[in-house]
Amino acid sequence: MLEQAPDVVSIYEVSPRDGLQNEGATVALSGKVRLVDALLAAGLRRVEFTSFVSPRWIPQLADADQLARLVMAEVPEGVSLSALCPNRRGLERAKNAGVREIAVFLSASETHNKKNVNKSIADTLAEFEETVRPALDHGMKVRGYLSTVWGCPYEGDVDPKRAIDIAVKLHEMGCYQVSLSDTIGVGTPRQTQEIVKRAKDALPLDALAMHMHDTRGTALANIVVGLEHGVRTFDGSVGGMGGCPYAPGAAGNVATEDLVYLLHGMGIGTGIDLERLVEAARVAESIVGRVLPGKVHAAGLRSLRA
Repeated sequence: MLEQAPDVVSIYEVSPRDGLQNEGATVALSGKVRLVDALLAAGLRRVEFTSFVSPRWIPQLADADQLARLVMAEVPEGVSLSALCPNRRGLERAKNAGVREIAVFLSASETHNKKNVNKSIADTLAEFEETVRPALDHGMKVRGYLSTVWGCPYEGDVDPKRAIDIAVKLHEMGCYQVSLSDTIGVGTPRQTQEIVKRAKDALPLDALAMHMHDTRGTALANIVVGLEHGVRTFDGSVGGMGGCPYAPGAAGNVATEDLVYLLHGMGIGTGIDLERLVEAARVAESIVGRVLPGKVHAAGLRSLRA
């Protein structure tokens, strides 16, 4: 138990994008709308709903423009619906759809970055000048993802200093928040402590988030370490959907319902209705047509007062 638990934590939901892009079969547009609606009904206020990427690369999200027209038509007050935008063309599509927040991404390891976007880290950062600055000038918010901070499927260990130096560059470019990602789920609490300590020495705490994949079952343990060191934003994917097309064997992001169950049990508020979140996980299962790995929606709820 934390010596001094925070009152509130912010959850950034990525299942409609990070989750569905890794499904073998493409989910129907109506199913994606159902999922977004269920997440908002559960009280999530930050949802990344798609990626404006070429359908050649991610065919599962080829309907990004149609989905945006449907979900952006009437965004509830206090809700931010964001989209991943890998380049200038994606940004233009997001602007035309009325999206007010975008996300950009790169890796902390050269090999994964080249596999993922076919560019070096330096070239990716240079290309962000055509995405981040124009988005900010248009009045949009920009969030950054830094993948493979805890380890790379091709290079192995990643130097935490190098990773945090890249995170600082993203923040200096104008990303209001940088989500540090354990893309392949290799992180352990001691390693997480070192990474987060370095990160909070280099960046404001409110500019930090954690994006933990649960490949080896350590995501929640790492998140508790992040909480102990002041991190207050965590990414989740309802049902535990997700992975990475360029990280063989990587499991999905930590299940949002498992994360919220943990936080509520620690007396930390999220603004999320856990019962409705479990319902959203079941919606996710129904639209992808398979059992998802999240534990709380499978096991069911019990009273946290028991």
